[in-house]
Amino acid sequence: MIVLAFYHFTPFSNPEEIKIPLKKICKKHKIKGSILLANEGINGTISGNDKNISEVLAYIKALPGCAKIETKKSLNLSQPFNRMKVRLKKEIVTMGQPNIDPNEKVGRYIDPKNWDEFTKKDDVVVIDTRNKYEIEIGTFKGSINPDTDSFKKFPGWWEKHKDKFHGKKIAMFCTGGIRCEKSSNYLLNQGVKDVFHLKGGILNYLEKTKKVDSNWEGECYVFDHRVSVNHDLNKGSYECCFACGRPLSLTDRSDSKFEFGVSCAKCIDEFSEDRKARFRERQKQILLAEKRGKDHLG
Repeated sequence: MIVLAFYHFTPFSNPEEIKIPLKKICKKHKIKGSILLANEGINGTISGNDKNISEVLAYIKALPGCAKIETKKSLNLSQPFNRMKVRLKKEIVTMGQPNIDPNEKVGRYIDPKNWDEFTKKDDVVVIDTRNKYEIEIGTFKGSINPDTDSFKKFPGWWEKHKDKFHGKKIAMFCTGGIRCEKSSNYLLNQGVKDVFHLKGGILNYLEKTKKVDSNWEGECYVFDHRVSVNHDLNKGSYECCFACGRPLSLTDRSDSKFEFGVSCAKCIDEFSEDRKARFRERQKQILLAEKRGKDHLG
């Protein structure tokens, strides 16, 4: 099974006109996944067999301005999505800041082969722009964790801490590169002169860098049923807590407070007994659906 991640910033005057035909072509080729459309462009991850993925990618590349769309392929033994979603959004990755336009300007790209050497320089500060729950399971050695729970909070974190980085070169990274397109544009708009980001993100780095030579520690969080991928881009060791959505290690899942499909040690006190009862019923229905050989869509 091919998993294709992609994004592209390009002006769509009417993304609603793209939505229905795009969903139809995905369904025709038995593709599942999630695609976001906005006036600023397209962002998605889809999965299917190689031939069908190629057909859908060709369709996407034919959309206005999408011929050079950024893509990243990986393999998975099973389908990591339940269904196909094509949704309209205000932003294809939500930052919530006015006047952000990666088509106007972005930071300078650093290829994976040059990333480790560049980021080890004394005048370079390395910032992980992802959410804290993503960073907890893996990141680059020595990088700064802004400890934010959403990308919208990155600008606020920067405003609070920017004086610490005066005169430094700023090198940023994220999963596939899209968040750094916006965060680098934001920093440049704030007057930061030396802004860099990892081309293709962590996934591109893991693909291009041998593990023995790598500065990466842990696994990389991904937004589908795989939850995480290891350095070889195969499904990692983490699973997702249904209740709170946090990634759980094998140790987390061995905790006495973990109940599959209901709660984990991190969220057991965050939900009422009524909510937990509903989670248990949902898990029961999922198991029944699996026995019938069907996907549970609730």
